[in-house]
Amino acid sequence: MTNPHAAVVYNPVAAPLEELRQHVQRQEARHKWAPTTWHPSDPKDFGAGAAVQALKNHPEVMIVAGGDGTVRAVASVLIDSNVPIALVPCGTGNLLARNLKVPINDVASCIVMAFQRDSILIDVAAIELCRPGGYHGREIFLVMSGVGLDADMAAATSTRLKKYLGWIAYSMPIAQSVFAHKLFSLTYSIGKQKQKSTRAHTVIIGNCGTLSGNMLLIPTARFDDGLLDVALMQPTRRWGWTRIAARLVLQGLMRRSVLGQEIIAGAMNHNSLSFLQGDRFDATFSVPRPIELDGDSFGVVTRISVRIMPDALKIRSIPSD
Repeated sequence: MTNPHAAVVYNPVAAPLEELRQHVQRQEARHKWAPTTWHPSDPKDFGAGAAVQALKNHPEVMIVAGGDGTVRAVASVLIDSNVPIALVPCGTGNLLARNLKVPINDVASCIVMAFQRDSILIDVAAIELCRPGGYHGREIFLVMSGVGLDADMAAATSTRLKKYLGWIAYSMPIAQSVFAHKLFSLTYSIGKQKQKSTRAHTVIIGNCGTLSGNMLLIPTARFDDGLLDVALMQPTRRWGWTRIAARLVLQGLMRRSVLGQEIIAGAMNHNSLSFLQGDRFDATFSVPRPIELDGDSFGVVTRISVRIMPDALKIRSIPSD
């Protein structure tokens, strides 16, 4: 029987390659694994093609060194494969890593975790995108998808700006979207509930609930509960954004205590920000709207259909005591 080996899919722009190689080689020797295979991602497919090539050699674990877009692309290949992903966060947001409490800016700890056997299963959201003209595309996301504010951010912020300025690069798109205050009409259904019509500025579909800066956007979102969580931002006037911002800050402060979590759960909705939960979400938009998946722009859509796939992806986790 041959020794197991790891595969590394890495973003050649973002990953600290030399540091990564040193820690991988150290763990190879310690665990007596065969040499690791290395696969740079291609910007055209975010790393999906590299993951396909890596999977052909049946790795014991696939280490992903990149941002949420690279992780999403690799995950689309590994769903139900039983090959775990080990995260080495190298992006701007690193939202999946943050929600899973994977060490940020600590390559050594991430690689130690990759070569250990502790793993968890997380849900994956599958989304069907209907484009103008009737074209349908199918994708997945692991953290969040959104129409509105976050889609504007993803579409208007260049990769170069995100690399050098981080989250500061999003400030101008955020301001432009908020001050423009353009609401759109949509019809939607959640779970088995009847279809409803409303107007909103932003619709967020979450598999995880926390953003960068430890900001809690969707308090009930869990990556392993078999449910989607949807946030509707519906400020009636521009000052309604003040209420939304205050609510998000309050959630971040109160989440640290059990009592705070109970208060949040008991007062989830107000006129400007409301939450929905179910295993499926369908929405049709009155006009084509930009959409983002895990922080990357995916063009415009007229309709979306989202389903949760429970326990579809294995992730290397922090070892339990």
